[in-house]
Amino acid sequence: MAGSSHGHTPAAWTGVIISFFGFCAGGVFMVAANPVGFWASMGVILLGGIVGLAMKMAGLGTPKETAEVAAARARAAQAQIS
Repeated sequence: MAGSSHGHTPAAWTGVIISFFGFCAGGVFMVAANPVGFWASMGVILLGGIVGLAMKMAGLGTPKETAEVAAARARAAQAQIS
């Protein structure tokens, strides 16, 4: 994983932070026996995923690797071995 930027994007960080807050609030509401707050927190967790996906679609996530980039990476790895 050291060679990739997996998760090091504004989209990933934002989605995880929103979901983390929802998870923490859900735990508090579960202990407090508040089902409405718990289910609202589950909605916040889902919202985090939706926001992260929307940000990725807006260009703030890691772009998918193209075939050209994959081929160049393979050639560079082969050159290192030789």
